[in-house]
Amino acid sequence: MFLNKKKILLGITGSIAAYKAALICRLLVKQGAQVRVIMTKAATHFISPLTLSTLSKNEVVTSFFEQEEQVWNNHVELGLWADVLLVAPATGNTLSKMANGLCDNVLVATYLSARCPVFIAPAMDLDMWVHPATQRNVQLLTQANNTIIPVGDGELASGLVGKGRLAEPETIVQFLNGYFAKEMAKKAQGTLVNKTVLITAGPTYEPIDPVRFVGNRSSGKMGIALAEAAAIRGAKVILVLGPTHLRPIKHPNIEVVTVATAHQMFEATVARFPAAHISILAAAVSDYTPSQPSKVKIKKKGDALNIALTKTKDILAHLGQHKRNNQLLIGFALETNNELANAKGKLTRKNLDFIVLNSLQDKGAGFKHDTNKITIVDRHANIIPFKLKAKTAVAVDILDKAALELKQLASLG
Repeated sequence: MFLNKKKILLGITGSIAAYKAALICRLLVKQGAQVRVIMTKAATHFISPLTLSTLSKNEVVTSFFEQEEQVWNNHVELGLWADVLLVAPATGNTLSKMANGLCDNVLVATYLSARCPVFIAPAMDLDMWVHPATQRNVQLLTQANNTIIPVGDGELASGLVGKGRLAEPETIVQFLNGYFAKEMAKKAQGTLVNKTVLITAGPTYEPIDPVRFVGNRSSGKMGIALAEAAAIRGAKVILVLGPTHLRPIKHPNIEVVTVATAHQMFEATVARFPAAHISILAAAVSDYTPSQPSKVKIKKKGDALNIALTKTKDILAHLGQHKRNNQLLIGFALETNNELANAKGKLTRKNLDFIVLNSLQDKGAGFKHDTNKITIVDRHANIIPFKLKAKTAVAVDILDKAALELKQLASLG
């Protein structure tokens, strides 16, 4: 979530590990980052600019100017464009040039012009890495407020075993995620410190037999985004998560409680509700469950199969009946018709502080998408529409509203 729409300038130097830059670039783009690539000429011997251009969807810069078109590549503009400069892999030669300001290629020129944070992932053979000259350069770069991503330990291209391997692409990308997470936390200014936020997410699966179930298409993405955003703001987060392969980022403030059925979600949520300052019920809970699920697989017989269904317990309504005046309760409404009227009705019936409405009529909203388009309706009859956004950004909007409402509740005593 933290790399979405971030501008990452990826510098690649002449190491055998340069092939891993393709994986790094792919991971960054997959997480929503905008990526531009600078390669030293030596790097082009190990991986082609065409590969990186295809993956990044941008032209790759390899020199100060393109000889055929006589176009100047403005290294100052590149440095100012980026939110982060990542040099991966960084050879011993490039480390030396960066540490001492030897500006003989476009990558080092961009480094010297950059005003953004710089992350450096070294890659070289064991003896080169441990040499005092290399370690001195690493120290100089660290003192200049650059972040050195630790090298890996293992088999090297020379056949030696030890330190010097390029960190794995996933590790490198996680370093950037960690940086942007901290920056987001600073901006949030701890608005939910010392608060407990209870969130439900994902679907529920109601068993028909040991093989089949009644369920829905919810992925849990919206609830997980809310959990991550709340944790970044300093809240203690309890995420009651239905059956989904997705999980939130590892964060000390997030406790995940996994459930499968509507009954299990009811029990887990109700048990934790008294301790919550804010409860956000984003899960798509099944309204009905098979009355008598079979203990063995039902065999195919006849032309039809009738399954009796029983209504499940309404978690949101139960919490609405038992919430205290200093608790904030937020629900979701996914509608296909009469959206606003249905959302307002649910807000009143279930005693909510506000409800988050999304419509399946809106392209890019609803289940499984990485985006969502919401309208918030609160108990004061305010209707607040939002544009289509990434679910990570939608989570911020919802929590902004929740923090404001909680502050107002506190002021009322």
